[in-house]
Amino acid sequence: MIAVDIEPAADAINVFVVGDSTVTDQDSALYTGWGQMLPRFFQSGVAIINNAQTGDSLRSLRGNGLLDYVWERAKPGDYLLIQFGHNDQKDKREGAGPFTTYKQDLEDYISKARSKDMHPVLISPMERRRFSGTTPLPTLADFAEAVRQVAAEQNVPMIDLNAESLILYGTLGPEGSKKVFLHYAAGTAPDGRPEPLADNSHFDNYGGYELARIVATGIARSSTGLERFLVDDFVPFDPRQPDAPADVVLPLSPLLPSGAKPEGS
Repeated sequence: MIAVDIEPAADAINVFVVGDSTVTDQDSALYTGWGQMLPRFFQSGVAIINNAQTGDSLRSLRGNGLLDYVWERAKPGDYLLIQFGHNDQKDKREGAGPFTTYKQDLEDYISKARSKDMHPVLISPMERRRFSGTTPLPTLADFAEAVRQVAAEQNVPMIDLNAESLILYGTLGPEGSKKVFLHYAAGTAPDGRPEPLADNSHFDNYGGYELARIVATGIARSSTGLERFLVDDFVPFDPRQPDAPADVVLPLSPLLPSGAKPEGS
């Protein structure tokens, strides 16, 4: 008889991650969030707890129980990685915007995390794939700038995934950057779907991995203490020298079916 005992590791470092569909552990094949790839870069003794969810914004996270999950389980010394913007951009309430409600919500998250003796880390929202000729275009510039402002004003470490993702797309070019996202002609997708697929907001395995490398590199260059727990073979990532797509091969899960495009754009 073979048995497996599972016991809680009370002294593990918890890294809670909150965000949207670009961050989440996607529940269907093909789609990947960068948070899904993050555990690869950390040693044992660190638990990556990805509470990001498709469709979430800073505001909606407060009402769905996932933020309460973080506050109830966090212990002193844990970390909170925060990346939002894609769905916050769609908030049409009067007065809502990157330099008003979005900044205020980020400040509230930071204050609450600090009250729990956690280490908050801000991550500017990764960019969508948009080009003018060979130049990648920003679509979340104000939200990225708001993150930079809050990081400076609140003295919080920040990883500028927005700027780094634009560099990555520009390096790969208009055609090559399609490999970061989900672009397949009819009948060519790995999951066998018959229809074509063109998604410029959500990642495939390659894109999720490259973006996670950017986040891990930001952690490596931080002074949060979390950099001490990166794997021994960690190599800092330069988005000007991305991995070749053919070198990042991960099999599709046999347990999770293909699904519709996640919410958000």
